[in-house]
Amino acid sequence: MKYLIFGLGNPGLEYSETRHNIGFETLDFITKKQGVDWASVKLGLRSEFSFKGRKIILIKPNTFMNLSGKSVQYWIQSEKIKPENILVITDDLAIEFGLLRLRNKGSAGGHNGLKSIIETLGSADFPRLRMGIGNNFQNGKQVDFVLGKWTNDEQVTVENMIKKCEKAVLNFCFHGIGRATQELNKDIIE
Repeated sequence: MKYLIFGLGNPGLEYSETRHNIGFETLDFITKKQGVDWASVKLGLRSEFSFKGRKIILIKPNTFMNLSGKSVQYWIQSEKIKPENILVITDDLAIEFGLLRLRNKGSAGGHNGLKSIIETLGSADFPRLRMGIGNNFQNGKQVDFVLGKWTNDEQVTVENMIKKCEKAVLNFCFHGIGRATQELNKDIIE
């Protein structure tokens, strides 16, 4: 069984460690834990590892957030993977900072990366893991907020979210979305 895990973000050092790039940060954490490296490939960076008989392919699109669909579609077709075997990890303003939400489908919810993927695939029926970054910004300052760096006070929560996401990714690939969602919700409650 093969799985494609996409972490959304923007390429370039100026976007490193910003709220919008938490998908990239999550995949970087997973590659470090698995002891694998990134390779520059068409439309992104790619890494892969095996977990309990599953081949897990990680992709960080280099198409910028608003064009994420181009990379997602290319890699789904290239790897011949069904949409239910992909997982898109992204930030979410509508979710309280520190909370995670795993769903097997849904709307873009105003997120340009998800909007691009839905438009390109012609469907919203794919799993996504949304990481709550909150909405602590003044009116008209949304772009500055999502492209802003994490504060020192936020770092511990960010690290905890990323660790929970890594666990959710492995559960998703081994047990499926139902069990992964149960475990993630249990983890948040405890």
